[in-house]
Amino acid sequence: MEIRLLHGAAIAPYIDDIARLRLTVVREFPYLYDSTPAYEADGLRRYIDSERSLAILAMDEGRVVGVSTSMPLGDKPEAFRQPFFEQGRDPRTVYYFGKSVLLPAYRGRGLGVRFFIERESYAHKLGGFHYCAFSAVERPNGHPRRPEDYKPLHAFWRNRGFLHQPSLRASCAWRDLGEPDESDKTLSFWLKDLLL
Repeated sequence: MEIRLLHGAAIAPYIDDIARLRLTVVREFPYLYDSTPAYEADGLRRYIDSERSLAILAMDEGRVVGVSTSMPLGDKPEAFRQPFFEQGRDPRTVYYFGKSVLLPAYRGRGLGVRFFIERESYAHKLGGFHYCAFSAVERPNGHPRRPEDYKPLHAFWRNRGFLHQPSLRASCAWRDLGEPDESDKTLSFWLKDLLL
C-alpha cells in the first residue's frame, strides 16, 4: 500500500480515477449519490484550482483504492460558507475536509484514521486555521434504503475530536439512486478546534 499526498495542480492526473472511485463508494447509504464520472470530475476541479488543497491517495499496485480530499472552506461553494457567516464565524479560518472513500476490501486497516491525521496535520502546517470541519448528509432512521446493519460513523468522528454542530447546516442538491431529478439534501457540520 502506498500513500500519496498531492496538492493543487498535482491532483489533475488522478481526477478521473478519484471521480470513478467516489462514484462507486458514495452510491452506498447514506449518500445514495447517482451521477456520471464526467460530472463528478468537473466538480473535483476545485481541488486542482486551490493551491492549499490536499488529496490523499491510497494506492495498491498503482490503482487508487482510497482517497480523501480537503481544502480551505473559503475555496468551497457559497452554500458551504454561508452557514458559518450566519453564525458569525469566518469561513477563511476553517479547513474543510471533503469526502473520504475506500473500497470495501480496504476498510478496517487504519486508512480512515490516517486520512484524518494527514488532513489535520496539513491544516496545522498551512497555519491560520482555527477549525477543521466536514459535513455529513442527514437521513432519517426510517429511510427505505437504510441497510439493517448500517452504523453511522459518529463515534469514529468523535474519537477524532470532532463535535457535531447541528445548527450549522447547508443544503446541497444531487440525484439519489432511483430519482429522476436532483433534490435538496441537508448536510450538517462537524468541527474540531485546532487552537486547543
